Amino acid sequence: MKKMLNTLFVNQSDAYLALDGGNIVVKKEDEILGRVPLHNLEGIVTFGYTGASPALMGYCAENNVPLTFMTKNGRFLARVIGESKGNVVLRKTQYRHSDCEIQSSRLARNFILGKVYNQKWMLERTTRDYPMRIDVARFKETSQYFSRKLIEIQECEDLERLRGLEGKVAVHYNQLFDDMILQQKEDFMFKGRSRRPPLDRVNAMLSFAYSLLARDTGAALEAVGLDAYVGFLHRERPGRISLALDLMEELRGIYADRFVLSLINMKVIQAKHFIQKENGAVLMTEEGRKVFLSSWQKKKQEMIQHPYLKEKMMWGLVPYAQALLLARHLRGDLEEYPTFLYK
Repeated sequence: MKKMLNTLFVNQSDAYLALDGGNIVVKKEDEILGRVPLHNLEGIVTFGYTGASPALMGYCAENNVPLTFMTKNGRFLARVIGESKGNVVLRKTQYRHSDCEIQSSRLARNFILGKVYNQKWMLERTTRDYPMRIDVARFKETSQYFSRKLIEIQECEDLERLRGLEGKVAVHYNQLFDDMILQQKEDFMFKGRSRRPPLDRVNAMLSFAYSLLARDTGAALEAVGLDAYVGFLHRERPGRISLALDLMEELRGIYADRFVLSLINMKVIQAKHFIQKENGAVLMTEEGRKVFLSSWQKKKQEMIQHPYLKEKMMWGLVPYAQALLLARHLRGDLEEYPTFLYK
C-alpha cells in the first residue's frame, strides 16, 4: 500500500477495501493492513481481484474519487467513477493540446529528452562498469554525440524535426546495443530492430518487453483519467494507444532495454527458450515466456528513488507516477511535464 501524489496504490492482490466513516480501510481476511483518510485522496488504484465494498464504491462515486481495478499483473479492468466532472475537463484539455502543434511539440520534446538522456546514462554506466570489455572510445564518442543532440532537442519546437532528431539518436544507440550484450554472444546478437515478425532472439524479447510496458503505461493513463489513444508525439491511429507510446519513450531504454540485457547477461534466458518459424520469425517458447514474465514481475517490484518526486517506489509504479504528473501538467498544476530522468 503506497500513497503517491494523493493517489492510493494497493499492491496486495488479496487485499479488500472497505469504508469506515471517512476512511478507506485495507483488509486482508480479518487483519487491517492500513487506514487512510479519504477526504484528500484524488484516486485509488488496486491490483488484485478481491475487490471493494459497495459502500466504498458509492462514496468514491459521490465524491469523484476514481476507484480503479487492475489485475495483479497490472492489466486495466475497470474504473468506478461518478458523474463526469474533472475527467471530462482533463480529457478535453488533452484533446486541445493534441490538436495544437506547439503544445504537442513541447510535450513530445520532453518525452524524447527523457529517452535520450536515459540512453546516454546507459552508455555511460556500461563504460564505467565494463571498461575492459567494450570499446570505451566508441561509447564516449557516442555519449558526447547524445549530449549535443540533447541541446538541440531542448531548443526544438517542431514536431517533425523532433522525430528526426530522435531517429538519428536511435541509429547511434542501436549501433552500440550489441556491445552491451556481454554474455552468450554466440546465441544473442543485435544487428538492428526487426519486428512483425522479430527475426532474432534479442528482437523477440525487445518486442515483448515493449508490449508489456505499453500495456502498463496505457493502464496507468486510464487510471488517472487520460485517454491513452490520443497522443502528442504519436498521432491517432485506430487501435493504437498513442499516448501510452509517447509516455513510455522515456522508459524504453532504462526500463525495457536494461531488463532484456540483464536477462541475457545474467543468463536467465537462454537459446533453448526460443524457436524459429519457417518464415524466419523468432518466438519465445511457453517456458521462455514463463521465465520472461516471472522476471518482469520481479523487476516491477524492485525499489528505486523517483528522480523528481524524491520518493522510493517500485519500478512498476513509475508509469503511474509519470501519468499522474502528466495529468497535473495538463490541469495546469505543473508548468512543465517533468520527464523521468534516471540517475
